[in-house]
Amino acid sequence: MKPTLLVLAAGMGSRYGGLKQMDGLGPHGETIIDYSIHDAVEAGFGKVVYIVRESFKAQMEAAVKEKYAGVKTVDGEPLQFVFVTQELDKIPAPFKVPETRIKPWGTAHAVMMAADVIHEPFAVINGDDFYGKESFKILGEWCRAHANTEGQYCIVGFELENTLSENGSVSRGICSYDASGKLTDIAEHLEIAREADGIVYGNNSVTGENHVTLDAKALCSMNMWGFTPDYFAKSEEIFKTFLKANIQEPKKEYYIPYAVDVIIKEGKGSCEVLSTPSHWFGVTYKEDRPGVVAKFAELVAAGVYPSPLY
Repeated sequence: MKPTLLVLAAGMGSRYGGLKQMDGLGPHGETIIDYSIHDAVEAGFGKVVYIVRESFKAQMEAAVKEKYAGVKTVDGEPLQFVFVTQELDKIPAPFKVPETRIKPWGTAHAVMMAADVIHEPFAVINGDDFYGKESFKILGEWCRAHANTEGQYCIVGFELENTLSENGSVSRGICSYDASGKLTDIAEHLEIAREADGIVYGNNSVTGENHVTLDAKALCSMNMWGFTPDYFAKSEEIFKTFLKANIQEPKKEYYIPYAVDVIIKEGKGSCEVLSTPSHWFGVTYKEDRPGVVAKFAELVAAGVYPSPLY
């Protein structure tokens, strides 16, 4: 059984100024998702599920049908594609969306949308983040090793210094884990940057401490997860509890780290922290674009990727 890649691509890119998911950044107009799918196929994934908004679903489906025609999995089968939409009104009964609600319900809600189309171990990634070949290899191996398990999940942790931006500070969730490598907590840190003294500093949003020294080798979350399909039912129950407490809060969102944290603390599952040597990069603002274009050009020049990719 080949694992599935779930791509979170419903974000509208308001800060970026357009659909990041469809922005051509590679030498021949390749998107970041194109490179992720290329790496996932090499790592043994057999299906790609896109979480999108209804407003641009048709546009993305047409682009995918044209671009990936003829792409095969490692064993020669056609790569499968499924599109699922995330909308505000897709919440469990008897809850009703308040008129004041504008923001999406969050990444954990987005993953829930795929419950009817994924029945095997699966990976979750952001559509606008580049994770690197090694990360997908690590996650693919984990998914295959957990084809017959329940309640065991994983997060691919990136070394903090491999996720810093050249254009300013970043926010990262730094992972804490026990002696067996199981996740115990993800603490959000803001304003992270390497300063002139070579040390990485940041603000701990949990404790309220500012300008604290951070371990450059600490593993942080870039929203790259591995789950077995039993996660869906657990997540939906947690979402119902979340809605009871927060449905009238227009800015509250249901995030994957929150759902995983509840599962861990209730003793209903565990999450292994996997380490990757890959360097992350991505686009948040328009100003990030030239640097990402340059990085893809470097990877192609080094022979890491063919050009064109497809």
